[in-house]
Amino acid sequence: MFEQLSDRLTATFARLQGRPRVTEADLDEAVRDVRVALLEADVNFKVVRQLVATVRERALGERVLESISGAQQVVKIVHDALVQMLGGGSATPLARAERPPTVILLVGLQGSGKTTTAGKLANLLRKQGRRPLLVAADVYRPAAVDQLQALGKQLGLPVATVRAEAVADDIGTVIAAASADGRDVVIVDSAGRLHIDDAMMAELEAVVTSARPHETLLVVDAMGGQDAVDAAAAFKARLPLTGLVLTKMDSDARGGAALSIRAVTGVPVKLMGTSEKLDGIELFHPDRLAQRILGMGDILTLVERAQEHVDVKEAEAQARRLLEARFTFEDFYGQLQQIKKMGPIGDLLKMMPGMGQLAKQLPAGDKAEKDLGRIEAIIASMTRAERADPALLNGSRRKRIAAGSGTTVSEINHFLKQFAEMQKLMKQVGGMAKAGRLRLPGVPR
Repeated sequence: MFEQLSDRLTATFARLQGRPRVTEADLDEAVRDVRVALLEADVNFKVVRQLVATVRERALGERVLESISGAQQVVKIVHDALVQMLGGGSATPLARAERPPTVILLVGLQGSGKTTTAGKLANLLRKQGRRPLLVAADVYRPAAVDQLQALGKQLGLPVATVRAEAVADDIGTVIAAASADGRDVVIVDSAGRLHIDDAMMAELEAVVTSARPHETLLVVDAMGGQDAVDAAAAFKARLPLTGLVLTKMDSDARGGAALSIRAVTGVPVKLMGTSEKLDGIELFHPDRLAQRILGMGDILTLVERAQEHVDVKEAEAQARRLLEARFTFEDFYGQLQQIKKMGPIGDLLKMMPGMGQLAKQLPAGDKAEKDLGRIEAIIASMTRAERADPALLNGSRRKRIAAGSGTTVSEINHFLKQFAEMQKLMKQVGGMAKAGRLRLPGVPR
């Protein structure tokens, strides 16, 4: 996400940092480039005008002109302005009722991703120890109820249904019964509707009156551009919105709606969809998103993903075996499995400061993931004994592994050579650590 904007801004600041001092002409050029980059990213022009005015005013006020660190100060000023535009520093948490259940109502246009978001949100809350109940209240879209029931079955969560002729009343009844059933969160998937359809909006207002939700979240397709922003403003005029959910963020290279919508509506973005998978949803952190846009990475989100998917004790044990040249194909296979759970390799690299350019050098599309899949297939085609001892891999065994993994003997040989070189390098690093010339956690001297 934000690839186009990030590339433009990164290039602008690289030129600025290549100059010994920042003159007023340099500042004007940088501000002009920022303005063009934001407009090309489809950010609302009023929001762009306010942001660039803020950046220029702060830059002049903080005396960055002719300063040795002027370029770095300009980057920080732009970062702070982006954070402010996105809604502040940290994430805005979801509301929690003093007396359960907490009721979360999802609203939005048709096709914005409400049903999928309902499943993702239920999965997120379930991981936090909550006990969600899903309510299939989209009685107009064909198969919408079936879709939510399939998601509920996949997550092992109950799904309640309502009658088309009594949507508001039935939702109220379901919520009243949820607490007795031990459910502390009720997620209502409402039917999609156009904001200009007065009858449908009136029905939604009746649902709000009946459900009395603690959160009324507008689900917005990030690829909708300024139309999505206009629709959000219209929904806000009719409903007591408490937050926004931006979907399909991984599919929008420009990101204009994501950057505009908070500033235009005044409603905080609380969640964003990052993939089609059920775990592809995150809390919206304005400061982290600003860092990603400016090519600074997002190490905190990367750490959180690692904590969720990586077994810390096993990772430490693997690190020790790696540094002692006892790291086997079995260990490597386990690491590949954990990395795959954390997301696409390119996305993980972009979260590491300074690694964004390396991510762009990876093969386009899914090729990087397919290359990892081929390595995974090679290891999976080995016996346990072969995974533990590469010395067993003679010519006939390599032919068998190539046939079983759908690769060639040449690919097998190349992979074994790379693995041997990695073991040799890590043995040297481990030796330096034990000799006291290099300090690594978990490695005795």
